[in-house]
Amino acid sequence: MSLLNQAKELPLTSKPTPKGQFLALFFGGLLPVIAFTVIEEKYGIVAGLIAGMAFGFGEIVYELIRYRKVSTMTWVGNGMLLVLGAVSLISNEGIWFKLQPALFEFGFFIFLLGSWFLKKPFLVLMIEKQNPDAPDFLKRNLSGMTLRLSFFFFAHAALATWAAYAWSTGAWALLKGVGLTVSMIVYMVLEVLYARKRIPRN
Repeated sequence: MSLLNQAKELPLTSKPTPKGQFLALFFGGLLPVIAFTVIEEKYGIVAGLIAGMAFGFGEIVYELIRYRKVSTMTWVGNGMLLVLGAVSLISNEGIWFKLQPALFEFGFFIFLLGSWFLKKPFLVLMIEKQNPDAPDFLKRNLSGMTLRLSFFFFAHAALATWAAYAWSTGAWALLKGVGLTVSMIVYMVLEVLYARKRIPRN
């Protein structure tokens, strides 16, 4: 029996929530990074790559079994990890695997910036989907936030690229596991403070 058929026979315990999907952006792919870092340090680059790819594939399988579907975020992030991991194995160079976070974040930069240029800012579309009657001032703020967030991801992608080439494997993993999350929290706090100043006063 195929894995997909087995997954279909299991009871659907829960569905991905918006909060869970948001957290997946920051913590998705973290286990493969940890596995790669620990194994690579002890057993070498090839063993580290195999471990990282195995955990990446495992995340896809876990999501398929639990939710009976795999989110686009997981397909893209872990798919890139598997492809770049395979390239690293062929070339015996771990740099390709390490570039996955940078390329993933650069993809978000292109996506967010593109939606803004097309006059369909992603964050505006999201709020309209949840609340069609959202006030215009909120949509304007979210439009600007979409643009600013795109440059946040661009800056972080540049930092992740530098980390892949010049930092130690441990420091690179720390940036992936903690750096993006902490910097995003700081960024969102600044966005909230900025938005509060722009709220119309009666």
